[in-house]
Amino acid sequence: MADRPISRISRAYPDRVEVRGRDLTGDLMGRLTFTEYFHLLLTGEEPTEEQRFFLDLLLVSIAEHGMMPTNVAARMTLAADPDSLQGAVAAGILGCGPVILGTSEECARLLAQNHGREPLEVAREIHDAGGKVPGFGHPVHTPVDPRAERILELADERGVSGPHTELARGLREAVAEVWGKPLTMNVSMPIASVMLDLGFPSTAVKAVPILARTASLLAHLAEEQENPIGLGLAAKAEEAVDYER
Repeated sequence: MADRPISRISRAYPDRVEVRGRDLTGDLMGRLTFTEYFHLLLTGEEPTEEQRFFLDLLLVSIAEHGMMPTNVAARMTLAADPDSLQGAVAAGILGCGPVILGTSEECARLLAQNHGREPLEVAREIHDAGGKVPGFGHPVHTPVDPRAERILELADERGVSGPHTELARGLREAVAEVWGKPLTMNVSMPIASVMLDLGFPSTAVKAVPILARTASLLAHLAEEQENPIGLGLAAKAEEAVDYER
């Protein structure tokens, strides 16, 4: 007979809510920040000071980036159905794939799988296979992504730069050599490397940009309710695209 399904996250009782073995109202509320609580929910452990600091930093770094497709999709969805805030948020989150926000997960996988290898060897292997190195290149930020540089700077200052961040830095030089030109290391790579160096599992890395961008979506949708531009964005798209028979 199969074992019963198990969850170790939370359970609600008539007189209390227990989260990761802790009393929500008697212990967690008023003691943990939301970032600390997110870490507890995600990993089952309360964060160290460095884990809390960098989780906060990474959430701030990736939350907002202007009129990205995720924000545009959310605004246009709310314009089409003003009563569906949750639907508009969902529309934006559904766009969090490898092009817009999912690259950090690919970076984490690359760093974890190639831990201990020479960066040049990794870059050549990807290049020879006709692939692209995740975490490199950006349509706006060049020659550097200021968000990435700030994360790396603080990682050094606070002594958390480890082997994954060392590999990420080595890949910057290796990619430039193999591809024959410098490519911007974008924010996704240091998000992944710092999280891995702080002990986060690679499977948890994508949770950071998704949570962060949810906050941004809610801000854009609050603005959309006060100052609607969603239908205007749709009209601009119509104007920008030619129709051919």
